[in-house]
Amino acid sequence: MQPISHENASPRVRAVFDDIKKTRGVEDVNNFWKYLANEPRMLAHTWASLKDVMGSGSLDPLTKELVYLAVSITNDCAYCKASHGAQARARGASEEMLAELYSVVALANMTNRLAMAYDVPVDEALKGE
Repeated sequence: MQPISHENASPRVRAVFDDIKKTRGVEDVNNFWKYLANEPRMLAHTWASLKDVMGSGSLDPLTKELVYLAVSITNDCAYCKASHGAQARARGASEEMLAELYSVVALANMTNRLAMAYDVPVDEALKGE
């Protein structure tokens, strides 16, 4: 696949690109959106979902970025790690915070796999009602 530029975009894609640029205060959309533009429905859906979920809510913006980064690390998505690492830093994450996050992600992956390997049943006290 090739990236879709604003100049070569359909009107539907161009409208999403324009909303991204306006919302984020940027001159151009990043590569993720340009490649996703190969499927305009997914582009529009993903942008709408991202605006909704990553917008105002019970979690603060930095926490959301740290969660996103943690999942991106677990999924080994280089693009997402770079993007959400940059966003976390922009929202106030220090290098010390990120290093600690990496340790927590690594530990969680290890203990999750151990619990799965041993097929550990959930304690009654931990079950939700």
